[in-house]
Amino acid sequence: MIPRRLLAEFLGTGLLIMVVIGSGIMAQELSPGNVGLQLLENSTATVFGLGVLIAVLGPVSGAHFNPVVTLSDWWVHRHLSRREVGGYLAAQVTGGIVGAMLANLMFAKPAVTWSTHDRSAPHLLLGEVVATAGLILVIFSLARADRLNLAPIVVASYIGAAYWFTSSTSFANPAVTIARAFSDTFAGIAPASVPAFVAAQLIGGLVGLVWVAGLYGGRSRPEPDRVLVDDTVENR
Repeated sequence: MIPRRLLAEFLGTGLLIMVVIGSGIMAQELSPGNVGLQLLENSTATVFGLGVLIAVLGPVSGAHFNPVVTLSDWWVHRHLSRREVGGYLAAQVTGGIVGAMLANLMFAKPAVTWSTHDRSAPHLLLGEVVATAGLILVIFSLARADRLNLAPIVVASYIGAAYWFTSSTSFANPAVTIARAFSDTFAGIAPASVPAFVAAQLIGGLVGLVWVAGLYGGRSRPEPDRVLVDDTVENR
């Protein structure tokens, strides 16, 4: 049922943001002045957290937690109606903002502290294009190869790696990007940098779909299941 799927997307994106921002704050407190170690701590927590969230919530909603994934799934598979896509996007963005506020509060910070971390440099935007294209390639390649059971491990591993091989540290997610503007901490992004980051992520999503089409052809497999898991508990 759609309310359960929207709740799963809300909770999943919110918890993902709490992992990203909370571990970033903790890393700053535990390793002050050591940015490399802070990134290692932040990325490690994100890998484990994302893997768990995909495994736990995937059977309910498909564990998109990402507007680019939802839009790509709609374009390729047509699982969701336009109304449902709108619901997914709203749940993801809202969940992310709530998650950012809760992360701030857990560490005795104001609920909203607008980030001052400028991320507007062109090379960072290129990093977001690459990170998002790679994410879409990974997810939809798993779908085409009927190996979605590996998604919790493979998708989380890709994000963990992309923290380190992309200049932007791989946000690769518009909902996450918007939410991270609400926290002036290690994982934050200045609000003025958000629109360009989101645009780069949407471009990356298109590039990823082109890569998938080049590798597997333009048509999806017959009657595909949801993007990240193939054992959805409830169908429409």
